[in-house]
Amino acid sequence: MIHYKTPEEVDIIKESGEILGRAHAEVAKIVGPGVRTDELDKIAEEFIRDHGGDPSFKHYNGFPATLCISVNENVVHGFPSDYELQEGDIISVDCGVKYKGFHSDSAFTYPIGSVSDEVRKLLRTTKESLYIGIGAAKHGSRIGDVGYAIQHYVEERGYTVVRELVGHGVGKNLHESPEVPNYGRRGRGTKLNHGLVIAIEPMINLGTKHVVQEEDGWTIRTRDRKPSAHYEHMVAVWKDRTEVLTTHKYIEEIITI
Repeated sequence: MIHYKTPEEVDIIKESGEILGRAHAEVAKIVGPGVRTDELDKIAEEFIRDHGGDPSFKHYNGFPATLCISVNENVVHGFPSDYELQEGDIISVDCGVKYKGFHSDSAFTYPIGSVSDEVRKLLRTTKESLYIGIGAAKHGSRIGDVGYAIQHYVEERGYTVVRELVGHGVGKNLHESPEVPNYGRRGRGTKLNHGLVIAIEPMINLGTKHVVQEEDGWTIRTRDRKPSAHYEHMVAVWKDRTEVLTTHKYIEEIITI
């Protein structure tokens, strides 16, 4: 069942998204070579709690942390750890905030120091594809239109789309219907109606589209161990517009890709 949101509920989600965006910026301030990924997790959790929110991911189905931190070939759902980031790494930071009963969810992939031109192009293309997908998420369109737009954009540039992992509805629950794949056929799937809130999150690989799950039961990595990038925003679909509910602006004041 799809839970359509009222304008008042969306306003709360935007408040949650504001806390989330600023929490991401606290991570952006210190992310770099020599920083342990569990330090990033601690900073994000403290910021979220200090601003009246709760980390959406912590203890969700047993997940142990505030942030999903996925380095290099890890696509999503990686654990923070004592790993120290190294020059040339990339790191996907995915985070959620629960505030006044509603969740927000967004992700950003950072280059660590100087990365190769090939990898930087992957990051830029994946981020661009997020906005291509948002542009396709219009009232009266279908989920397949969003997935097709993302897939077409990245594949014509030589990248591949992870099939096993998808975006999703968000609201009082972190994951709601409908699923939002990053591939698809135009005119297929759930219709996008007034009040629908979804997270769009391209997960795009430099090499093969195939992924495997690590023994920890959470971390998903590329089968060929080539890098993967991940960016995410939440949007609300209204009859006259599509509204982005999360923000990367505080990150982008600190870092560019």
